[in-house]
Amino acid sequence: MSFARSGHVVWRTLILLLPLLVLAVPAHAAPIGIPALTVTPGPNGTQEYSVTIQILALMTALTFLPAFLMMMTSFTRIIIVFSILRQALGLQQAPSNQILIGLALFLTIFIMAPVFQRVNTEALQPYLNNQMPAQEAVIKASQPFRKFMMAQTRKEDLNLFVKLSGKTYKSPQDVSFWVLMPAFVTSELKTAFQIGFILFIPFLIIDMVVASVLMAMGMMMLSPIIISLPFKIMLFVLVDGWTLIMGTLAASFGM
Repeated sequence: MSFARSGHVVWRTLILLLPLLVLAVPAHAAPIGIPALTVTPGPNGTQEYSVTIQILALMTALTFLPAFLMMMTSFTRIIIVFSILRQALGLQQAPSNQILIGLALFLTIFIMAPVFQRVNTEALQPYLNNQMPAQEAVIKASQPFRKFMMAQTRKEDLNLFVKLSGKTYKSPQDVSFWVLMPAFVTSELKTAFQIGFILFIPFLIIDMVVASVLMAMGMMMLSPIIISLPFKIMLFVLVDGWTLIMGTLAASFGM
């Protein structure tokens, strides 16, 4: 008998035996697998969900992590200032986008470290130790972020979004989190552009001086950027520009 024919016979035998194996399983046998949902009643009418559903919800929430990073931390202000600084220097790809984003991310972690520490102490650790339900942990975790965002939000920006929401609040502390977030981002954009404008002034003066000198010498065909770029880099290095930028950004958040 050939190998092909032998394999054909084996497959036919397995197909015939499969219904017999299924029928041989007792009807009362317990199902195999992880339950999709387990709900445990808690105090005050609350409900606790199974770990499987909690992990699924956590993985879904991680997809919104970039949006939360920009909407609730100092990342937006820092990355905009770095981008404006690179344009003011006249550099196109140095430092690269990856370097700027990495630098902004680690500076954000440094600035937000007290907030993260409070979230870990007041919400994350009690929840991991089963001392606090998930709903209360989320509320506790939002309080440090709310305090940070409220301190950086301008009153006029907050009033604008409160007016657009059509709701009234007794005090700024009662403002909804979803109203506070766009107001916070608007304030961050305004502050970032103000810092960027101040950064642009010395480099703009150098460009104007170089352009005037070249025009007086009759070298109109020579691009002023080629001549002014080394002077701008030299000025930035001599004044220890990166240290000044880092210190200014950290101080702008009240550190």
